[in-house]
Amino acid sequence: MPRVAGKLFVIEGTDGSGKSTQFRLLCSALKERGIAHREIVFPRYGEESSALLRMYLEGRFGSRPDDVGPYAASTFFAVDRYASYKTDWMDDYRAGVPILCDRYTTSNAIHQAAKLAGQEREEYLRWIFDFEYRLLGLPEPTEVFFLDMPAEIAFELLRRRQGEAGDIHERDHQYLIRCRQNALDICRGSGWTAVPCAQNGRPLEPAAISRVIVEKVMQSLAQITEK
Repeated sequence: MPRVAGKLFVIEGTDGSGKSTQFRLLCSALKERGIAHREIVFPRYGEESSALLRMYLEGRFGSRPDDVGPYAASTFFAVDRYASYKTDWMDDYRAGVPILCDRYTTSNAIHQAAKLAGQEREEYLRWIFDFEYRLLGLPEPTEVFFLDMPAEIAFELLRRRQGEAGDIHERDHQYLIRCRQNALDICRGSGWTAVPCAQNGRPLEPAAISRVIVEKVMQSLAQITEK
């Protein structure tokens, strides 16, 4: 019997773009409408499967993101996702329950491909999607929403929130700039939805950003009902 796959919606963005806020607003929108769903947040810092990615983000393999190559770093995060899927939400996904994710495989594409350029970058992107979706068997997202927050605004919001603290990604301004540009390039070639998060140098209100995301998610879920 063929398995019935659910819908998987991903909120993505660089550090400081408001991912957690938009994820909460999307979850709340589905709850208000009485739509049963699962909520997954990556990385899962409290789980054993996140040990290597925590070491990486803490700077124990190098104080800069570029000190660890994209392929090695990607495997740290992929293992955590695999463990989550196999032990937690695989059955719900196969049963058709909508899955909402705060970050996913797409985070590897944003943050690790930014370490490369040209043909090397394209080869990496082919590899990461093949590795996680085909070889590891993780489901591909139905919709990916990239929160397009200008890097200078994101960096300032991070500084206000945590001062000079933060992981090796969050402390590197130039890296945030590269990640944002890389993500916008991926959006143009992959069908991700880039959601503007600022206007005239100022961040938009979270509710205005959320309306764009919720509308597209509801349209996608309505297609299931119609079938």
